[in-house]
Amino acid sequence: MLPSMASNQQTRPGIGELAKDNAKGRVGVVMGKVGGRVQIRPIGGGTEWDAMPDNVAMLSAREELSTRLAVRTGVGRVKP
Repeated sequence: MLPSMASNQQTRPGIGELAKDNAKGRVGVVMGKVGGRVQIRPIGGGTEWDAMPDNVAMLSAREELSTRLAVRTGVGRVKP
């Protein structure tokens, strides 16, 4: 199940929200923050990776909808 849609009020994604790691070009779900880094898990599950907070951004509305559609239709690796 995908997390809820992100709020337009925030500038950084919170825990449980979709996020984009600009340094790696990957999208995932924010799982937590440890040691000054953001932990992100791939949408389909798998091993979390650490990202620097400055590299983590909320998805645009278009990216978020595209990602959700890809998950719903079973498209392979999600990369907006």
